[in-house]
Amino acid sequence: MKKKSANVCATHLAAESTLEQRRNDNMIRQTSFHPVLIILFFFLVLLVIAPALASGRNDGMEGTSFHDASPDNSSGNVQLGPRPFFLVEDMEGGELKSKLARCGAGPFRKTYFSIGHRGAPLQFPEHTAESYRAAARMGAGILECDVTFTRDKELVCRHSQCDLHTTTNILETPLAEKCTRPFTPAQFDASGNLIQEASARCCTSDITLDEFKSLKGKMDAFNPGARNVAEYVGGTPAWRTDLYAGPTSGTLLSHRESIELFSKLGAKMTPELKSAEVAMPYDSDGDGVGDYTQEHYAQQMIDEYKAADVKPRDVFPQSFDIRDIRYWIAREPEFGRQAVYLDDANTVADLPNASQLTAYKAEGINIVAPPIFALLDVDGGGNIIPSSYALQARAAGLGLITWTLERSGILADGDNGFYYQTFDSAIRREGDVMKVLDVLNREVGVLGIFSDWPATVSYYANCMKLK
Repeated sequence: MKKKSANVCATHLAAESTLEQRRNDNMIRQTSFHPVLIILFFFLVLLVIAPALASGRNDGMEGTSFHDASPDNSSGNVQLGPRPFFLVEDMEGGELKSKLARCGAGPFRKTYFSIGHRGAPLQFPEHTAESYRAAARMGAGILECDVTFTRDKELVCRHSQCDLHTTTNILETPLAEKCTRPFTPAQFDASGNLIQEASARCCTSDITLDEFKSLKGKMDAFNPGARNVAEYVGGTPAWRTDLYAGPTSGTLLSHRESIELFSKLGAKMTPELKSAEVAMPYDSDGDGVGDYTQEHYAQQMIDEYKAADVKPRDVFPQSFDIRDIRYWIAREPEFGRQAVYLDDANTVADLPNASQLTAYKAEGINIVAPPIFALLDVDGGGNIIPSSYALQARAAGLGLITWTLERSGILADGDNGFYYQTFDSAIRREGDVMKVLDVLNREVGVLGIFSDWPATVSYYANCMKLK
């Protein structure tokens, strides 16, 4: 019995020893697993708080969501094409060129820094479905529908209420007879000198939505020396193309349809309420009494986003009319807090001063959008630098967007017009557009840039890891 008892004790002790060893082994395994959990925990924390650690670009932008990431921020098949690579290759040697060249292998993703100005109108008819899709494929994270209205008070995407004669085929259709002013051929003297340009004026308010939808978009151009309609609808500048303006494309959109399309493309939206070119209040029913006010117009645009259940944070309503901005701030504050006040300055002398910029901020305007020339200057060494206006706007706490890149044709000819007027002396080659982008980003701190060819901005933004 003693021997058996001893054996039992030995067996029990062995079992306890085995259990203890297992406990120790489990503790060792658990203890060794803790650092992994800790690392994973901190990684997740960084993922959550990283967006809050964005650069000073958003200083003064409380309540706006210009660069907030959406779930599909990296989705889509972004294809930049050869142009941005050509521009980088054309740059003068230096640190910026080297950095941009290293990005050539991608991957490229959608970026809110790149705004499709009317889509991609460098090569596609503006404000058409094809133009918008091209812009989205080139990485534009924000798309623009310029908003105006038809005779039956339906909102449509057009840059101007009265540009149908230069942006659509209306003069080649029976609807031409409804135009405010029909086509008139050019007049020449006996020596063949042009004495009166060809003209026409066709407005969205001349036709209904259904009639508008029957038209096709074309490249925005006309021939002032045209003797007939076929000649008049030509005139596309040599640095653009009619390649994507054939009779089976150029799909025009209502404002509602643009919202649906942009949502499918995963883009944010920046509609611009265009100034009416008919007397307001507009007499929509022909009884001689104006019944459609500017306030109705401004509210209707916002209502169409609300009806489509688009979040206010994904919409940046724009206007050159400060009364529209004030209306949205007062009546639709969720949209108004990120409304964009467009500056229509034609020269530096037209720009607001520091006190006016401060006053904008004080009344709730958070974003202003001047043309590119307003934000840049040239120093004594011929370098592109931020302008006084740019510094004053930032000091006032205003966010900045600017317009429009890729709208000036060949840059190396030294005659780049409106958008380059303050710094044209620093532009010597096509690749210098990348220098312009770099100063606007790093030194001016713009939130985004409108471009007629979004791929250029998208390439730069991806290289600089901008959202």
